[in-house]
Amino acid sequence: MTITRRQVSDTQLPIFSEVPSALARIYAARGITATDQLGRNLKELLPDSQMKGVDVAVARLVSALKARERIMIVGDFDCDGATSTAVAITGLRMMGCRDVEYLVPNRFEFGYGLSPEIVDVAATQSPHLIVTVDNGISSCEGVAHAKQHGIDVIVTDHHLAGRELPEAAAIVNPNQPGCSFPAKSTCGVGVIFYILIALRRELMAQQWFEQQGIAVPNLANLLDLVALGTVADVVALEHNNRTLVYQGLQRIKAGQARPGILALIEISGRRRERLTASDLGFALAPRLNAAGRLEDMSIGIECLLAEDEEYARELAQTLDALNLERRGIEQDMQQQALQWLGQLSLETENLPVGLCLFDESWHQGVVGILASRIKERTHRPVIAFAPGDNGEIKGSARSIPGLHIRDALDQIAASNPGLISKFGGHAMAAGLSLQADKLEAFRQAFDRVVRQTLSDKDLEQRIETDGVLRGDEMTLAFAEQLRDAGPWGHQFPEPLFDGEFRLVQQRVVGQKHLKMVLMERDTGYTVDAIHFNADMMLWPNESVQSVRAVYKLDVNEFRGQRTVQLLIDHLEAVEN
Repeated sequence: MTITRRQVSDTQLPIFSEVPSALARIYAARGITATDQLGRNLKELLPDSQMKGVDVAVARLVSALKARERIMIVGDFDCDGATSTAVAITGLRMMGCRDVEYLVPNRFEFGYGLSPEIVDVAATQSPHLIVTVDNGISSCEGVAHAKQHGIDVIVTDHHLAGRELPEAAAIVNPNQPGCSFPAKSTCGVGVIFYILIALRRELMAQQWFEQQGIAVPNLANLLDLVALGTVADVVALEHNNRTLVYQGLQRIKAGQARPGILALIEISGRRRERLTASDLGFALAPRLNAAGRLEDMSIGIECLLAEDEEYARELAQTLDALNLERRGIEQDMQQQALQWLGQLSLETENLPVGLCLFDESWHQGVVGILASRIKERTHRPVIAFAPGDNGEIKGSARSIPGLHIRDALDQIAASNPGLISKFGGHAMAAGLSLQADKLEAFRQAFDRVVRQTLSDKDLEQRIETDGVLRGDEMTLAFAEQLRDAGPWGHQFPEPLFDGEFRLVQQRVVGQKHLKMVLMERDTGYTVDAIHFNADMMLWPNESVQSVRAVYKLDVNEFRGQRTVQLLIDHLEAVEN
């Protein structure tokens, strides 16, 4: 483990009269030099006119509304897909659409995207128009099949396009060839939100709302969903996404959120008025994702669409129970994977650089989380496979900086025709299917491509921090300021600090968490700290008197008292 510090010279420091120098340095390390770059105002959002295909999609939606056509939303079975579906349904109903429903493929029966099989299911409800959200850019066969049924398709997606695009009535995807929309990290829920903005403007120009006797909808009411989906999909929080997330969080904290989101906040033990982006990602999103992983994402979508508070609570409780079940399954799978890794020494030269894991008992809804956990432990690209149907296995891939995982799969597919049945994804995450008897050939091909791409330095696990905090900076006021200075997230990371401390007290709480009191060496300042999921083989250790800690500055609330607490990300003993 290598700990490095972000370097910011005094000449790079922005002048923020309203923030302390420590926060100004944090902002500067993330490229922020002025307050208008923080992403606070909806007026700063990029214009939808830059998004290729949006005008064609809007024209088709306008004609559908005027002709009172039946619209079917086809979503995905993760949190981005669920929030995208809820935004599409709610937004179109706000526009006066009287006949819009949704369909989300069950991952165990249909797999991902607009497949011909899911089109057949949709066709039983006789829609005139299918709108995909968070999927569809690779659904060439599904779009063609819909055409055979006489159904138009609008594809709204953000995943990377393949060599062939579907012949849809419209494609809106910032990552499709020829799209000049700068915010390429916009996720599925952001794309459909942008389409609704453009649709509302066109309907206003055509005096649709006056003709229908309905109020012009306030689309800001959808920002709680947009914020949740954006954080959950772990897309880069560049300026545009930060604006969407910030505004959504402000609405949630003010109580202006739908009952389903408020119920998820309550069931996860969070306080609405103090909610942060990390709460969306680590408390709400897993509960929604559990439905898509173990059961049917329609449970999560119904929770997000619920207008009755009691019904929303019932669905949130169901999602919470599913999440507990998911965690149990994941722990068992992780134990098996770690046992397999234990048989191979990480020091062994023959350890694959690209890891492929498979077990007949694994659950295909949880392999993505498993791949993430093993990637974090080994700092290697990981693909975890579970059994599928008809002799296939389905894999979920997670990568590390330096390896674009979808491009790696594309390279393998191109040089090994027929090895991979299908694949798709992003730079850091992807999904794929292949025949079980081809696993060993794939494993070798994957390891070969990864070895060709990554250097030894890429395989070094590194933590980048914002340096040392002095004892007089570890204040409740500064901790509060950091909490509100975000939203923090992917590529706009939450401030992380490091330093050496005297280890004054240490004890285990909750079976696997290390509770400590640390003393700052220079000033003698003492502060509480907690290391969640600490390695119980190493801690507590009464022989250790000094430690180096990498930590976040946090506020601990207990019995009405609020105190500063360090959340430990990494802990190692140091010599006195």
